[in-house]
Amino acid sequence: MSYPNQNPYGPPPGQQPGYGPGQQPGYGYPQQQPPSPYGPYPGGPVPGMQQPYPTVMPGGVKAARVMLFVLAGLNLIGLVLAVMGLGGVSKASHNASPYAGEDDIMAMNIGKGLLIAVIVIIVVFSAAAITLAVQFANGGKGVRVGTIIFGIANIMLSLFTFPIGLVHTVLGILVLVFVSKDDGNAWFNRPRY
Repeated sequence: MSYPNQNPYGPPPGQQPGYGPGQQPGYGYPQQQPPSPYGPYPGGPVPGMQQPYPTVMPGGVKAARVMLFVLAGLNLIGLVLAVMGLGGVSKASHNASPYAGEDDIMAMNIGKGLLIAVIVIIVVFSAAAITLAVQFANGGKGVRVGTIIFGIANIMLSLFTFPIGLVHTVLGILVLVFVSKDDGNAWFNRPRY
């Protein structure tokens, strides 16, 4: 059964090469397994293939960490100014004129109370920013969630002092964005040994 001008071992006329009667394309040929994402060996990665998790802190996460330290530094400058203001209000209330009315004394006491509340808030936010920034290197999901909450709280509080707190607002938004991105998520969800 030979066909003219054709290979005697080839397919009959009218049939595509590689397919016999009742065969579908791709069947009958061995399939190659896809490469493992972890590399050819259990411990080694495939060159040029993306790692399943980052091994070095991504640039956005590093930037968020630096911004947390900057926010802590700005808060400490604000703390010094608030303590100096508290000293000035205390001095003014002690040196109050004997003719000062009850309303004047009460206003000074309210001013002292507000400054003490501001000092407490500044100390809490400074400690939180430093603690979160230090934990970026080995922190997990809790550090990421804490940083997101810190960023939101920082933005909300800075809006109350809008012209002065504009730097805090911008830095809080940037921290929130950099930590919430996919590379930040991958960094904080990586396995830690």
